[in-house]
Amino acid sequence: MSASLQRVMSPLTSILLALVGLFLLGGGGYLLVLGGSWFYALLGLVMLAAAGLGFRNPLLGARLYAALLLVATIWSVLEVGFDIWGLEVRLLTLVCIAFWMLLPWVWRSGHNWVSDKRELLGSAAIATVVLIASCFTSYSIDGTLPADRMAAAGQLDETGKNTSASDWPAYGRTVGGDRYSPLAQITPANVSHLKRAWVTRTGDVQRLGEGTVAGPDQGHEFNLEVTPIKVDDTLYLCTPHNWVMALDAATGKVKWKFDPKPAAVDVAANVYLSCRGVSYYKAPDDYQAPDGSKACQKRIFSPVGDVRLLAVDAETGKPCEDFGEHGFISLRQYLGHVPHGFHFVTSPPLVVKDRVVLGGWIFDNQANFEPSGAIRAFNPITGEIEWAWDAGHNPENWKPGPNDELTRDTPNAWGVYTADPDLGLLYIPTGNSPPDNWGGSRRPFDDATSSATIALDIETGERRWTFQTVHHDLWDMDLPIGPSMVDLPGPNGENIPALIQSTKRGEFFVLDRRTGKPVPGYPVEERPVPTAGVAPDDHVTPTQPFAVGLPSLTPPDLKESDMWGATLLDQMICRIQFRQSAYEGQFTPPHVGKTTIVYPAFYGVVDWQGASIDPQRKLLIANASYLPFRIRLEHRQKAENAGILPKWNGQGDKPEAKGDALSVSPDYGTPYIAYTSPWLNPLQIPCKGPIWGTITAIDLVTKKIVWQHPVGTTRDTGPFRTHNNLPLPTGMYNIGGSVLTKGGVSFMGATADDYLRGFDMSNGKVIWRDRLPAGGQATPMSYQIDGKQYVVIAAGGHGGLGTRSGDYIIAYTLNGEQGAAAH
Repeated sequence: MSASLQRVMSPLTSILLALVGLFLLGGGGYLLVLGGSWFYALLGLVMLAAAGLGFRNPLLGARLYAALLLVATIWSVLEVGFDIWGLEVRLLTLVCIAFWMLLPWVWRSGHNWVSDKRELLGSAAIATVVLIASCFTSYSIDGTLPADRMAAAGQLDETGKNTSASDWPAYGRTVGGDRYSPLAQITPANVSHLKRAWVTRTGDVQRLGEGTVAGPDQGHEFNLEVTPIKVDDTLYLCTPHNWVMALDAATGKVKWKFDPKPAAVDVAANVYLSCRGVSYYKAPDDYQAPDGSKACQKRIFSPVGDVRLLAVDAETGKPCEDFGEHGFISLRQYLGHVPHGFHFVTSPPLVVKDRVVLGGWIFDNQANFEPSGAIRAFNPITGEIEWAWDAGHNPENWKPGPNDELTRDTPNAWGVYTADPDLGLLYIPTGNSPPDNWGGSRRPFDDATSSATIALDIETGERRWTFQTVHHDLWDMDLPIGPSMVDLPGPNGENIPALIQSTKRGEFFVLDRRTGKPVPGYPVEERPVPTAGVAPDDHVTPTQPFAVGLPSLTPPDLKESDMWGATLLDQMICRIQFRQSAYEGQFTPPHVGKTTIVYPAFYGVVDWQGASIDPQRKLLIANASYLPFRIRLEHRQKAENAGILPKWNGQGDKPEAKGDALSVSPDYGTPYIAYTSPWLNPLQIPCKGPIWGTITAIDLVTKKIVWQHPVGTTRDTGPFRTHNNLPLPTGMYNIGGSVLTKGGVSFMGATADDYLRGFDMSNGKVIWRDRLPAGGQATPMSYQIDGKQYVVIAAGGHGGLGTRSGDYIIAYTLNGEQGAAAH
């Protein structure tokens, strides 16, 4: 039996080894021509030699392969050190081949197994030991915030000084956006007793259709990203289809639900179905509704997917009749022609000092004649516009009339805004004048106000100051969330009212929120960046701002040795792609006709969740993701002449593209189209290896990283977008933020492995977790009712991240005995 098996297995092994060798020799030779590593060509050549010997002299063939594996092990350690993820992709394929060759039926000489296999066994053992040893490599920065700092009872966020500790009345708890709860019932000592208190299903689920019939949500990102707010005894939230709901804070029971029924034509055109939150407003005590009652004295504002803003009674969920037209105002007004899907709002409006302020998302990369990105402020009672901030108008802050149109194609601000009511300032995080990746038609006022934190007077909309985080942004590095307020000690012991602006780049800019200037001790430097290869009818700036006051989460520039994959073979493809691409580090300009690597990319490092700040301990905590993207600009004429990209002048709705152009950014009105995608190899494996997700604590006083750890595993990111995999501790992509608590526990559920985790804020260790029924790509919040502290997260998944979809709102509290003890 073994002889016949050997007659089959030995030549089969030679053939398979030859095929692998041919692939490596061909690809490795091309990589060598591109200036890359020589090792893959050598590996392929030796494999081919071993395969040939396997037919005639199996013993010599096995010894040659054993020598190859030993050399590969040495080369791998020299190239990446004892990095398990770097060694795994280089050695695991070769070790598996070696173990195959160790089978008794493969490449035998007629001697005993030990004498035939000893060299192969030795080199396989050495490679295996190296792999096992590398498993003990730490990717963490271990540290602990001193006990006296953890026990600190310093100054709270001044923007929330009149907010009850038991409530969470705004998206970031306060309009200052620190995402910090001054509740201390849940601590590292008792968090193990945290249990689910209630689970409520909203009923708003993705509508995908059945069988061959596509549902209305087919092709959309369906994202439950909401952070509920809590006022008195009620939670308020919105859903991806813009339902507005009120839940009993103690039981999760639905008090009321209102469906604004957005127009189907708008919903069908919106590429994202998401609502991150609602806003609360209480009218003065002498307020009376049109019918003489107190209805709508307390009201909830929520965006609607058909470009409207809704106001409903916080007590009943009924529309407020005195707001706009029966509770609604159209956000299309003053914008001129708005093609369907080109403007909608996903973030809650900012409600402060009798103003309801919002902007909204303008469809990225479609044209250079898109609707205005102007910021608008409305009266919270009547819905009448109070002012608009329009970067292209003179003056910028004005009150448009019924027939006026705001300047088209200006930078928009789609993230959550923040404010300092005492200073009378609100802070907006701006993006770009569309399109993102070519700026040849941008006007001076576009360049002056894009990718910036801009302070506006709350009452008038007048611009007070501007701080730009990227000049002439060609990489979609828009600011996805407003800055967080925190008071910091100055050089002479005084308190400086500061703000911290997180960015997609992973930088944290610390500014005086009165002036927009860097706080002393937290400098900003202009550093040279790549300039070669920019489109001939565009330009780049020779320097960009870098925050050097605080540690950065910006990843190091990529090297060829950073390339990754599932096997040695697809890793080689990534190395080839790296060498083929334009890349000189961060800010490499998009090239025409050549693929450019963009890293960090527009999904963040730190995206719309921002960072969270403990204002008492002066601690910043942020979770980050690391995934490169690629972009290529092409002349649009070729695609238009081929008929796959129809021409369009902005009238009516954008025409449907065909074939290959379906995934193209059409950039109408410009000379180019753009191809943009995450950098994955043919197996849909990231070309940049782990670590893919981290959580980091930064001491705002010492300006050092206290601790940093990989966060999340591969458990729910299996092949072909399945949700089953080994839970490898790679760190995982994440979207959604964290809540910090006075009790010393931080909660975050943003990772793609569907867990809500509790972290000890002093050292970053995971001290509690719960398996979620769907992705937790939302920022949690915390409140207190009936003497109990609760933590709440929305678990509904994220279409872009590929996590499980659902409609769950889940609340946790300490079990009865522990809760009573803590209280």
